[in-house]
Amino acid sequence: MKIVINECYGGFGLSKEACQRYFDLKGQQVWIEVDKKFSALDMFTVWLVSPEKRLEIKEGEAYYKMSRDERTDYNWKYSQQIWYQGDNLTRNDPILVQVVEEMGDKAWGRYAKLAIVEIPDDVQWIIEENDGMEWVAEKHRTWR
Repeated sequence: MKIVINECYGGFGLSKEACQRYFDLKGQQVWIEVDKKFSALDMFTVWLVSPEKRLEIKEGEAYYKMSRDERTDYNWKYSQQIWYQGDNLTRNDPILVQVVEEMGDKAWGRYAKLAIVEIPDDVQWIIEENDGMEWVAEKHRTWR
């Protein structure tokens, strides 16, 4: 089994091009937009819905005038429109592995150095990390 990990301090992440390739291979349309405020940092958002179907962004006073329940509902709806790499990727996803194999270092996000680790198929595994540097470990019981 092949698993994608990050081999440097900073954290796992895909480039814009790798995100686009991932969704192209999945056959799903996405809208990738560079954050104009942080364009120098190559920050971007992967939208799952077209611009005309997106929830209106509420900032500042408009956001804080909502009740707590309204903000909770708004935040949940907003989060359903965006794809978050860290939450929505299975690291042994064959499409993810293919993207990293095809693109090499062009798949790496700003703070990432992605690599593929191969382990036996019958191993129960987890990804462990220290300050973003990851490794694959066999699952076992732990107590604190």
